[in-house]
Amino acid sequence: MTTDTTDAYAPGRRSRARQTLNKVPEVTLYFWVIKVLCTTVGETAADLLNDNLGMGLTNTSYLMSALLVVTLVFQFRARSYVPGLYWLSVVLISVVGTLISDNLTDNLGVPLQTTTVVFAVALAITFFAWYASERTLSIHSIRTARRESFYWLAILFTFALGTSAGDLTAEKLNLGYWLSAIVFAALIAAVALAHRTLDFNAVWSFWIAYVLTRPLGASLGDYLSQPTADGGLGLGTVGTSVLFLVVILGLVVFLTRTRRDVTEDDLLEASGARRLSPSEG
Repeated sequence: MTTDTTDAYAPGRRSRARQTLNKVPEVTLYFWVIKVLCTTVGETAADLLNDNLGMGLTNTSYLMSALLVVTLVFQFRARSYVPGLYWLSVVLISVVGTLISDNLTDNLGVPLQTTTVVFAVALAITFFAWYASERTLSIHSIRTARRESFYWLAILFTFALGTSAGDLTAEKLNLGYWLSAIVFAALIAAVALAHRTLDFNAVWSFWIAYVLTRPLGASLGDYLSQPTADGGLGLGTVGTSVLFLVVILGLVVFLTRTRRDVTEDDLLEASGARRLSPSEG
């Protein structure tokens, strides 16, 4: 599933838009696999820090939010897509998105119906402001700080929305971990099929699938980590978090070495920049 590549910058503004290479990866199978793994880690890591290590929801939220801010500072300072830095940001923002939803429901007692609607509205407002400012929601042209700001804000709200919507579905339908995962996987497949066969808008296909992968990953995480008596496999939050982090690390190292999730245009631009370096030195 890919997204629209239209760049709405006028010629006079294009040079400013291309001061950096695209700051996010190409949407490939690797992208979706790592994204689902990150959502699973977001669920299990939040539970690990909050419950198993006894940090509590509030302290865990402060710690992970601080780590996210620091990581995003480096992400924004980077001049191109760096796999390790980008996916670390995604892992942390998945944890923080989960914690935001949990804080509202557990600490403040806000109903899941309300948080689901609030995050959906917040995401819609973000998209509206993004499009009004940039005339595109394409992730193939995240080349300026403003576009990157909209991008990461949208990512945060997708994780928070996915958490609330997933928890709401689990509570209302009581499907269980494995069946819930199948339901959300089927919905993602339906979106992909609509995009490929019915020409459903590529940008909206991407963002709908991005939201749905959050409850899919959470269902998988719960299935693996929860005790067998509760319908899980009993790996625990520690085992599940470590397992998925190792897989994420392996894939990120692979992508760093092969550059398979970097567009051809960005590779050519990067090569051109490197060829200029010796003469500039």
